[in-house]
Amino acid sequence: MFCCVPPLGVNITSISIDNKPHPLINISDKVKAITVEKLTILESIIDAVSIKCSDDAGNNNHILNYPSSPPQKPKNLSCGTSDMKTVTCTWDSDRKQELDKHNKKTHTLHIHNSDQPPILCEQLSCTFPAIPQLEEYNISVEVKDLLGKETESYSFNISDRVFPVVARYSVSPGATDTTVSWFMLWDLPQVILFCQVTTVPGSTTVMKCNSVGVFCKVKLEHLQPNTRYTTRVRCSADGRLWGKWTPPVTFKTYPLVTLDVWRRITQLPDQSSRQVTLMWTPPVTGSAATVNIEGYKVQWSQGGRNQTELKNNGQTQAEVSIGPGQCDFTVQAVVNIGSTVPAQITVPQMEGQENNTSEKWLSSSSAAGFNLSWEQDETATCGYTVDWCILGNAVPCTLRWVKMSEGNNTLFLPGRHFKAGCRYTFSIYGCRENGHRLLEMQTGYLQELKSVASPSLVEMVQSTSSSVTLEWFYSEDDASHSAFITGYLITVQELGSVTLSGHVSDLLNVLVSDPHRKSVTIDGLQQNQEYTFCVSALTKEGPGQAASITVRTKTNYSALMVKILTPFFLLLGCTVLLWPQRKTLQRGLMGIIFYPAGMNIKTPELDRSLQETGEWLQSQKPEECRSCDIEILTNRPLLNDSPLRDPEALNTLPPPGPQSSPLTLPLSCVRLQAEYRPQLWDTAPLQQTTYITNKSYFNTTE
Repeated sequence: MFCCVPPLGVNITSISIDNKPHPLINISDKVKAITVEKLTILESIIDAVSIKCSDDAGNNNHILNYPSSPPQKPKNLSCGTSDMKTVTCTWDSDRKQELDKHNKKTHTLHIHNSDQPPILCEQLSCTFPAIPQLEEYNISVEVKDLLGKETESYSFNISDRVFPVVARYSVSPGATDTTVSWFMLWDLPQVILFCQVTTVPGSTTVMKCNSVGVFCKVKLEHLQPNTRYTTRVRCSADGRLWGKWTPPVTFKTYPLVTLDVWRRITQLPDQSSRQVTLMWTPPVTGSAATVNIEGYKVQWSQGGRNQTELKNNGQTQAEVSIGPGQCDFTVQAVVNIGSTVPAQITVPQMEGQENNTSEKWLSSSSAAGFNLSWEQDETATCGYTVDWCILGNAVPCTLRWVKMSEGNNTLFLPGRHFKAGCRYTFSIYGCRENGHRLLEMQTGYLQELKSVASPSLVEMVQSTSSSVTLEWFYSEDDASHSAFITGYLITVQELGSVTLSGHVSDLLNVLVSDPHRKSVTIDGLQQNQEYTFCVSALTKEGPGQAASITVRTKTNYSALMVKILTPFFLLLGCTVLLWPQRKTLQRGLMGIIFYPAGMNIKTPELDRSLQETGEWLQSQKPEECRSCDIEILTNRPLLNDSPLRDPEALNTLPPPGPQSSPLTLPLSCVRLQAEYRPQLWDTAPLQQTTYITNKSYFNTTE
C-alpha cells in the first residue's frame, strides 16, 4: 500500500506507480492510498519504484521507493572441512541477492559452545578457523535487516564433516592400463581416504588410498589399446561425504601389437625331420597406422636347444626345420613406441599326429556361407583352430585360420570370402597343452556348378552283335572340379533314328551311381547297327560336359548259320531215319510220281492226278480186280498176222499243242517201257514199247 498526504487545503486526485494510475482508497478526508498486489520491479540501473502523487492544485510530486523484504531463514545449512584446520558452512536462499543498500542484510555465525566472537559471513557461506580440541560444534546463522531477523541452528562433529580436496593429479598411460596419481591439498594423517577414479568410456573405480602423506595413485586396467579416455578424481574420508570432482583430464592409451600365430607342418623325406611354416598376421589390436613395427623376433626351443631368427617388418612367415620331438615357438613384434605381447604356439611330437582323422563332405545348400560344426573333444583344453586355403584346394595354398574358444564347436564363415565352384577343405584342430591335434576335415563348396570336364573315353571299345562295353578315364576326386562327382550318365543314340523335330532321339540312358566305377556294358542292341554313346560326369546340379564315340555292333554269323543249316540238318535227320525203309518208299513213290515215257502230261493235270492218287491210296482197301485188259504192242514192223485192235489209234501220236496232253488219249492206254525197272537207273531201256490198258486205273468214277 502506498499513501499520499497533501498539504492543507489540497486534495489528492491520483496516485500512479511507474506512470500507471491505480484506484484511490480514502484513508481520511485528506490522505489517499492505493494497494498494489504482486509488485513487479523492472530491471534497470536503479532497482526502485517511481511513485507520483497528483493534487487538485496541479502539483505532481515524484518519489523513488526502494522495495525490500524481511529476512529469510537460511535453508540446507551444513558445515565441513577439507584440512581439519578451517571450517566452511554453506546454506541456500530462495531469493536472489538484494542490492538495496538502504536496507542491507547482515549474516552472522555464532559458535555457542565456545567463547569465539560472532563471525561476519557472506550472503550464502561462512568460513572460520577450527577451534583446537573441539570436535562438536553448535552454531547458528543469523540474518538481520531493518525489517527484522531470522536464525537457523546446526550441530556437527568436525571429524565426520571432512571433504578431502585433490590438489593436482597426473596420468601415465600404457597399452591396456593407465596409472593415475594425485596429491591431496592437505595432509590428513588421522583420516583414511577413499577415492573414486572414473574413466569415460569405462566405469568408476573405488579404491582405498593407503599411501603415506598426501600422495595417492591407482592403476586402471582392462583398457582398450590406442583409445582416447577422460578421467577425473574425488575423495572421501568416510565413504559417504565426497569432495568435489577434479577437472577432467584426457589421455590416450598406447597401441598394443599382438600377433596371431599358426603353423603348417610338412613331413620331409627324412622321417625324423619336419618342415614347420610359421605364419602370423599383422597387429590385430590398436591402429596399425600409428605403430611402427621394426621387425619380428622368432624363437624356438626343442630338446633344450634355443634358437632365434629375426625377420624384417615385411615378412609374415618363417620356415624352420625341426626334429620329431615337441617344439615350442614364440613370435614377437619389435616396436619403438607401445608394447608387444609374445605369441606362443607348440608343435607336438611326431608320434600319433594327424592320423585316423575323419573326413566329411559339406552340403552346399546356401550361398550365404559355410556352417561348420564338429563333435566336442574333451582333450581340447584351450579351444579349437580351423584353417583353410583362401583359393580352395588349388596350389599354392595361402592359409587362413580362425581360433575358437574352449567349448565353442560351431563356426559360420560368410560367403563373401569364398568363391562359387571352388572346393574348400577345412581342417579342424583341437588345442592341447602339448600342441594342436587334427580332429577332422570337412570339404565342400559354397555353391556347386554344373560345368565339369568331360571324361576321356578309351578308343578300343569292346563290342558284340548285341552289346558294347565302354571304358573311360576320369579323376573324380580332383580338387579342381567345380562340384562333387556323384556318378556318370551314358546316353545311347541310334544313328538314323530321328524325331519329328529332326534331332537324333535318345535310345536309352544308363546311370552309373558309383563315381569310382569307370566302365559299363550296354546290352540289348541290334546287330550291325551304328550307335553314338555320350558319357558325362554327374554332379548335384546335373550332368557336365559329355564325351561321345560312335560304335557299330558286329554281325551275328552264328545265327545266320543256324538259319541256313537247320533245314539241312532236318533233311539229313529225316534221311537217316527213313533210310532203312528206302526200298518201300522207292516203290511207293515210283508208282505215284513216275509215268510211262512218251506221255505228255500237263503240269496242272499231273498235280491234280497226284493229289487224287494220294487220296485214293489212303482210302484204298484190298478188293478184287474188276477188270484188267493188258495189250502188248511192239515198235517193230507188224506182222501181217499180228492181231491188232485199232492200230491206227494206238500208234498215231496227237500233234503238239494244247491237244497233245496225254490225257487226251484213251483213258485205258498209257505208254510204258517194257521190263521197266525204276531201281536200276543205269540200265538201258529196251527198244520194245508196251502199252498197258487198265481202264479201272484211270476211270475210278465208274
